[in-house]
Amino acid sequence: MSHCLRPLRLVVLCCAAAAIAGPALAQPQNPAQPPAPAAKPATQPPAAKPAAKPPAAAATQAPKDPVVATVNGVQVRLSELEVAQQSLPPQYRSMPLQAVFPALLDRIIDSKLVVQEGKKNKITEDPAYKKRLAFVEEQVLQDYWIQREIARKVTAEKLRQRYEERLKSLPAEEEVHARHILVATEDEAKALIAEIKKGAAFDKLAKEKSTDKASGAEGGDLGWFKKSDMVKEFADAAFDLKKGGMTEAPIKTQFGYHVIQVEDRRKAPPPAYEELAEQLREEMAREAVTAQLDLLRSGAKIEKFNIDGSKAEAAPAKPAAPSAPAKPPAAAAPPATK
Repeated sequence: MSHCLRPLRLVVLCCAAAAIAGPALAQPQNPAQPPAPAAKPATQPPAAKPAAKPPAAAATQAPKDPVVATVNGVQVRLSELEVAQQSLPPQYRSMPLQAVFPALLDRIIDSKLVVQEGKKNKITEDPAYKKRLAFVEEQVLQDYWIQREIARKVTAEKLRQRYEERLKSLPAEEEVHARHILVATEDEAKALIAEIKKGAAFDKLAKEKSTDKASGAEGGDLGWFKKSDMVKEFADAAFDLKKGGMTEAPIKTQFGYHVIQVEDRRKAPPPAYEELAEQLREEMAREAVTAQLDLLRSGAKIEKFNIDGSKAEAAPAKPAAPSAPAKPPAAAAPPATK
């Protein structure tokens, strides 16, 4: 085929595909049909012919919303699984669809079978079903409205602004970087303190003697921590030490006896945006929905009734708080004496 005719043929084929929904694209070219003279010059090598077949390329394109199953002739499309995934618990909603595809597809197939059976038994005509359907429809509408309000009001820009405001209100907390050696008895701890004062390496003794094997393997290193991160007795002792200082006496806690050495002190860096983002998003979402509900209530006429449907009696009005007593009239002046 002439190179100049290929784009034209591609356009025609695409238009035809749109008109007949694609099936014609999968049909092979009729080998008996003679090519137009201009389409295949005699000098063109045969090897060039299979290289230019736009229909084959178009036919292999995956549809945007493919059919992933049929249940008694009813098609199940990929988009149904995408919607169904949003009803799963949060840990599954965040996963790639491919990861939950087999189990979710089986769930949809079971659902289709039950629906088909229900329709066959005319459950849709049952008054109780219709009430339940109306209730579920309202729930879906409510959930959709809430999610739309959250998306509209909790934007990335507003979330970042809330984060910056929150940082201003967070006091800078102090942190210490410390090591410790944990042993079972006070005498063991005192012996360790004496060894360290004579020049023994703290980290070497921690590896050899500490019953806290996790930190002991790191030479007793606990990393950076805030006062609230540790039990009170340990935290009080650690935060009383200066940089490079070590406890003069064993520190007793519920875990045993500690020898503590402070490597460094600092003001804790502010929490990163990623650490607070989810908490702030939930906070802003709650505020946005509550504010909108308050607005809707303020403009609505709402009447409440008793559990039996009877009209609720108006609650007795609370007695008004006594106002400040009026200034007593001035005592009548005594009659003037003559």
